[in-house]
Amino acid sequence: MFNVSKKSMHWGEETLTLETGKVARQADGSVIATLGETSVMANVTFARQQKPGQDFFPLTVHYQEKYYAAGKVPGGFFKREARPTEKETLTARLIDRPIRPLFVPGFKNEVLVMCTVLSHDLVNDPDMVAMIAASAALTLSGAPFMGPIAGCRVGFEAGEYVLNPTVDDMQDLRLNPEQRLDLVVAGTKDAVMMVESEAYELSEAEMLGAVKFAHEQIQPVIDLIISLAEEAAKEPFDFQAPDYSELYEAVKAAGETEMRAAFAISDKQERTAAVAAARETIKAALTEEQLGDANLGSALKKLEAGILRGDVVKTGKRIDGRATDEIRAIVSETGLLPRTHGSALFTRGETQGLVVTTLGTGDDEQFIDALHGNFKSNFLLHYNFPPYSVGEVGRVGGPGRREIGHGKLAWRALQAVLPAATDFPYTIRLVSEITESNGSSSMASVCGGSLSMMDAGVPLKAPVAGVAMGLILEDDGSYAILSDILGDEDHLGDMDFKVAGTENGITSLQMDIKVAGITPEIMEKALAQAKDGRIHILGEMAKALTEASEFSVHAPRIETMQIPTDKIREVIGSGGKVIREIVEVSGAKVDINDDGVIKIASPNGEAIKKAYDMIHSIVAEPEEGQVYTGKVVKIVDFGAFVNFFGKRDGLVHVSQIENRRLNHPSDVLKEGQEVKVKLLGFDDRGKVRLSMKIVDQETGEEIAPEKKEKAEQD
Repeated sequence: MFNVSKKSMHWGEETLTLETGKVARQADGSVIATLGETSVMANVTFARQQKPGQDFFPLTVHYQEKYYAAGKVPGGFFKREARPTEKETLTARLIDRPIRPLFVPGFKNEVLVMCTVLSHDLVNDPDMVAMIAASAALTLSGAPFMGPIAGCRVGFEAGEYVLNPTVDDMQDLRLNPEQRLDLVVAGTKDAVMMVESEAYELSEAEMLGAVKFAHEQIQPVIDLIISLAEEAAKEPFDFQAPDYSELYEAVKAAGETEMRAAFAISDKQERTAAVAAARETIKAALTEEQLGDANLGSALKKLEAGILRGDVVKTGKRIDGRATDEIRAIVSETGLLPRTHGSALFTRGETQGLVVTTLGTGDDEQFIDALHGNFKSNFLLHYNFPPYSVGEVGRVGGPGRREIGHGKLAWRALQAVLPAATDFPYTIRLVSEITESNGSSSMASVCGGSLSMMDAGVPLKAPVAGVAMGLILEDDGSYAILSDILGDEDHLGDMDFKVAGTENGITSLQMDIKVAGITPEIMEKALAQAKDGRIHILGEMAKALTEASEFSVHAPRIETMQIPTDKIREVIGSGGKVIREIVEVSGAKVDINDDGVIKIASPNGEAIKKAYDMIHSIVAEPEEGQVYTGKVVKIVDFGAFVNFFGKRDGLVHVSQIENRRLNHPSDVLKEGQEVKVKLLGFDDRGKVRLSMKIVDQETGEEIAPEKKEKAEQD
């Protein structure tokens, strides 16, 4: 019934297995990849016909984490997996980016790749397993895919690169000084196709070494996929890339001059209008048959790319007149918004981001329900890209994959320089509103985010800047590396290479490559040129702000205190009664962690002090020999009970009230009276013994022995 093919190999610390032929047999390609006890099923289907008039490649990648994979039931009312989580969206992008450029040029049939996590051992992250499974399924499917690819994760600990570190090792690197890198690399046999990383000020050489290490480690996986394909691959789909050379020549003849003149305009809006006019001029010169050709869009793009790319490589001058390593003019401003905790406007050429910082308490932390467990995040970055930022109209909805991906890239770049939670116990939320865009708005978010947090008084370890690099690689091997690329250069170039970091090193690197000819030498040069650009941008940012500003008067103040974990129950009280009383009486917000760290927050310093004192009185122990101010709560024949330390009461024996004999304690005391007492100690049963007569009731000072003797004589 089944025609099963299975291949295995030892990879790193685990066994990697690829299996096909048993499950999802109606898909064009189906592979279950297993690493350790983490299994992901990838299924690929593709349409045999191109939709009429379609001028783009409709590839869709879905990555789904099923809660049953980790033996969990989904949260929420419906107890069913719902909209994709951030992790699922980011992983789908990770898989999409390296496979998209490897389909045969001209192939525009619809392709669907679905990756489903079936089992998670909580050790091996399923994202890399999903990428390998997707690549294998595509290779088996018969689709015109020029793979296979493979991917892996790399850590960097004690100067050594680590292949596929565990989930726990990569969890919250900010709190793990041993680990300095979370790098994902995908590539083919010959080239690196995609890089994504979170780093802790790694040098360019260390980062390049990590990429090379990863490319070496994925080679046996690619061989394993090829071995499986030799046994189980379907016949290749009969696809011939369309020949539109005649159409291209007609397009070129009709409007090359106009298009070249349009690309000579440096202003984006004027250039966009001129390019659109040149397109219309070309269309007006074409026949009805040529206008109806499905490859017209490809021919126009080829003409535009040829003009932009050729001129840059030959002359070293770009469409806005800059040299290849030149950064556009930068203006940085802080403190724009009066009521926010921190704000910055970062403008680089025609790219602009308004970034706002809000400081919150522990109640504002984001609760994340993940397959490998639930955890909280106290640093949030949300990126918004409205249509007006590029002068367009369009539907406005929730964040898409692009917004989530760009926001995560900026998050990775900035979180490496955040202060420790013990030093700065705030939840930090950044919102980047992209108000103009022509070039990398994610890197503008990094620069603006760094300035905005410093404006809010966040003590960053160092300012962070980011720059987007591009590449134009010609068939003859000549190339040009471009610093601070424009939107057109990104669209028509061969590489999008974003590098963010401090003066000391890289904190984030993201690379997408559209061709398979990037050499280590080109990458090394791009990293060096990016460092020069980053240092220049940091210098421009320093004109606005060089260190953290004063704390905003509108931000909450937070004070932390550590209590023994066995005292947590006493502070909370039965049903939360005690902590509710503390909050109501003091007016401060109180948050208690399981490890005994208490955060007390309020804009009012007196409220914080009151809550602090109330908690301290509960958890602290009274010290023998100390003098306390208390209140008489009960009078009995043999003495008075005094509440002297939080909710702790002690007995002042009738002989310890005054230096004279009393008939009854009520002769000198009444309930509710404030008195000064000294803690003499504890009796055999642990009961507190207090004394009033050896304390001056006016000053609270202990009476000296000679004064005590005189008082007894009197």
